Amino acid sequence: MDTDEKTELKPVPRTQIFILRTTIGQEHSVANLIYRRVKIKGDIDLKSILVPETLRGYVFIEVRNRRDVDLAIAGIPHVRTKIVGNVPFDEIKNLLIRKSPLLELEPGAVVEIILGPFKGSRAKITRIDNAHEELTVQLVDSGMLATPIPISLHADHVRLVEHAKKKEEEEEEEEGEGEE
Repeated sequence: MDTDEKTELKPVPRTQIFILRTTIGQEHSVANLIYRRVKIKGDIDLKSILVPETLRGYVFIEVRNRRDVDLAIAGIPHVRTKIVGNVPFDEIKNLLIRKSPLLELEPGAVVEIILGPFKGSRAKITRIDNAHEELTVQLVDSGMLATPIPISLHADHVRLVEHAKKKEEEEEEEEGEGEE
């Protein structure tokens, strides 16, 4: 091979990220249908599919060009619209990092149970297990129970209602009640 001869390197085409609006609750089925179509057809250059847990009703797909998007979603049920344009990666990178639901929770905080048999009840956090992302809570509005029963829940099953009171705040409240 001559040194004068230059090998021509073709630039690798960049991928683009497109947003699909879907029926809420059907994001995973849309992603599965798109994946199956790509696998069967073989001529669609799909790089990745993202179904963010925090953003309901949307699916992100990474492809080389708009034609691949159109081929991938043609006739797929529950796809409402394709948002035209390329989404910069910086705008979706926060969707890739899962935030622990325990970040804002602490013992003593009041939470509302949003899933399970105690749905809608308020409870006070007594213990937090960071390794398993579980909480032990006691129902606050259970006036009918003589002794509070501890309940273990996954941290995703509660919503913060009130932050834990600091000891100084509790002392001030007790002093205020004593003056009356």
